[in-house]
Amino acid sequence: MALVGSLLKKGILFSNIVANRKKASLHQQQKKTLAKLLAKARYTEFGEKFNFDELLSAILFGEKGAFYEQYKKSVPVYDYNKIFQEWWHRSLDGEKDICWPGQIKYYALSSGTSEAATKHIPVTKAMSKAIQKTSIRQILSLGHYKDLPNDLYEKGFLMLGGSTNLSNQDSHFEGDLSGITAKQIPYWFRPYYKPGEKIAAQKDWGIKLEEITKQAHEWDIGFIVGVPAWIQLLMEKIIAHYNVKTIHDIWPNLQVFAHGGVSFEPYRKGFEKLLARPLIYINTYLASEGFIAYQTRPGAVGMELVCDNGIFFEFIPFNEQNFDSEGTLLSDPETLMVDQVEEGKEYALLLSTCSGAWRYLIGDTVKFVDKQRGEIAITGRTKHYLSLCGEHLSVDNMNKAIDLVSDEMGLTVKEFTVCGVPHESLFAHHWYIGVDESNIDTEVLKNKLDARLSELNDDYAVERKHALKEIFVTVLPNKAFYGWMESKGKMGGQHKFPRVFKNFLMDDWKTYLNKNGYLSDSELLKP
Repeated sequence: MALVGSLLKKGILFSNIVANRKKASLHQQQKKTLAKLLAKARYTEFGEKFNFDELLSAILFGEKGAFYEQYKKSVPVYDYNKIFQEWWHRSLDGEKDICWPGQIKYYALSSGTSEAATKHIPVTKAMSKAIQKTSIRQILSLGHYKDLPNDLYEKGFLMLGGSTNLSNQDSHFEGDLSGITAKQIPYWFRPYYKPGEKIAAQKDWGIKLEEITKQAHEWDIGFIVGVPAWIQLLMEKIIAHYNVKTIHDIWPNLQVFAHGGVSFEPYRKGFEKLLARPLIYINTYLASEGFIAYQTRPGAVGMELVCDNGIFFEFIPFNEQNFDSEGTLLSDPETLMVDQVEEGKEYALLLSTCSGAWRYLIGDTVKFVDKQRGEIAITGRTKHYLSLCGEHLSVDNMNKAIDLVSDEMGLTVKEFTVCGVPHESLFAHHWYIGVDESNIDTEVLKNKLDARLSELNDDYAVERKHALKEIFVTVLPNKAFYGWMESKGKMGGQHKFPRVFKNFLMDDWKTYLNKNGYLSDSELLKP
């Protein structure tokens, strides 16, 4: 293994020398990517209906920029329900050549917390290869971190994801994306991969954590990969089991944490209490629809879009011209290519991919923090923001406010969610905040949170003087949030607790809290 690690280290250094050579512009990378996607899918039923041959000709032989205007006119924008009902359901039933050539053998099941329905996202062979390729690029980017020791590349990679024991549905297999990708890891990487095939196949999340904990002292882990909440939960469990002070007492060579799915900031303070020394944090944007972006260099604020590996990106300005107050996309939205966006503005993502997604609304919102590098930050979800009366409160605002207030009050906030509720004849926000510290002054917490949100968001500050008449705060133990996730069968893997509850999920959440003794009957009736 030492020899392989040494070769990997040399390969990383060489690859970064090559990567630092001048690359094509983001526009050119995206143009080439779209051409490859259209060429591959032109003989599918989708490609024939929407004249992919003509679109490909426009890219190869048309005037500069004309291809994108033609692509927008030819192919409609889809959300999940629309593309599934019109196209993907046929692939799911085993039909070939619908939106991508051949028969699709794997489907990733998304968490579905925003709509309370499981989504089946196709994962083709081409997409699996693209995810592997980008994953290797992410490892190679560690060459930019000069202080890492040579032998780190010989250490274990702990990847905490969904079960690799996929469900066989006759014509296809389905499961968590992390389970699908872990099942297909390259042969050369298997000696480094933890928790290993047997534990990775375990479907029961509690048993999986127990088995990892029992074997943790036998592993020399240098890298951990996963959603912050579940990694933190695992580390707490390991520390308690072995009666040690920090995770470095078990894994002294742990140096890198690649995280994704949610903002890390709400977890940072609680996470770092479990460490003997700082880690290198690498932000990752891997969704069921593809590997979208990752942090490529130390100190980067954002993650660099992967513009040359199987995904064509479009950006819809996240404003009232394109979305209603519930975050639903309006007809005929404005869409832009990567070179047409502006830094600092929020956009909803559209993806066309090598899994047969076409102009597909993924549901995430982003903003560009460095347009030249193509670096983005995730700001939230199209459905997970609040604008009852024009306050336009994003998940990004919520994360920052919680982080600032927890710093001020010395709290460790792992989870939170907020609901928009009627209040008298107007509106209010109701926050549910996970805090394990005792004797919290809820009124102080409420006032500080309100003040920080007003500082971060001018629209919120204005509406607090008008239609947004009140905010309510309920402090809960973090186990209440994890218990709700467990009740939905969404523990572990890529599942995240939703930052905003809307519609019927608000009632479901409050009923769960009441049933499990977190809310009294009288509190259940309050906003």
